[in-house]
Amino acid sequence: MRFCDYFFVCVSPWTYLGHERFLRAASAHQVEVRLKPMNLAEIFPLSGGLPLARRAPQRQAYRLVELERWRAATGVELRLHPKYFPADDRLAARCILAAGEIAGLPAAQQLTGAFLRMVWAEDRNIASESSLREVIEAQKLPADRILAEAESPKVLAQYLANTQEAIEAQVFGAPWYVFEGIPYWGQDRLDFLERAFADHGPNSGAG
Repeated sequence: MRFCDYFFVCVSPWTYLGHERFLRAASAHQVEVRLKPMNLAEIFPLSGGLPLARRAPQRQAYRLVELERWRAATGVELRLHPKYFPADDRLAARCILAAGEIAGLPAAQQLTGAFLRMVWAEDRNIASESSLREVIEAQKLPADRILAEAESPKVLAQYLANTQEAIEAQVFGAPWYVFEGIPYWGQDRLDFLERAFADHGPNSGAG
C-alpha cells in the first residue's frame, strides 16, 4: 500500500475546498491517506507565516478574490465570512485522531469533512465542545468515547507529534500533502498530486 501524508487544519478554507477531491483521488489510485491534523499556530512563527488578521490588507483582499474564484470553480458551498472564524480547532483535531483510534480511518476522514463543513458551510462553532458533540453524533460515531479519548495523553502526544513532524517536513501552510517524499502545498496543487498518484500507481510500471 502506498501512502500520502495529509497535514491540515479544520479552520483552513483551502483544506475544505480540496478535502473531498483529495480523498476521491487517493481512493481511485489506491493510496492510503495518513491524516495528520496539526497546530498551524505553532508553525507560522517558524516559517514566516502570519495569522490572517496580521496579514497586509492587500493580501487579505486578494484571499477573498481567490476563495470566491475557487468556490465558483469547484461548486463547493463556502461562506466567505463564516460566523465563527478564526476559531480554535485543537479539540476538533484531537477528536479526528480519537475517531481514527476508535472507529478507523474512514470514520476519521468522514469526521474531518464534517468538521470542515461546520466552519465553512454551516456557520457552526468548531471551538465549542457541544457543537463538536452534535457533529460527531450526526456522523453516527460514539461522541462520549471520542471526546474522552481526545483528552487522553496518547492522542495529545500524537497531535503534538504531527505538529513536530510538520515542522521537520518544512510545512508552512494547509493543506499540505507529502507523497513519495514530494511536498504539495494547497488544494490548487491537486492536479499535480493526482498525476503523481497515477504515475506511481500499481499499473503505471513505475510503482
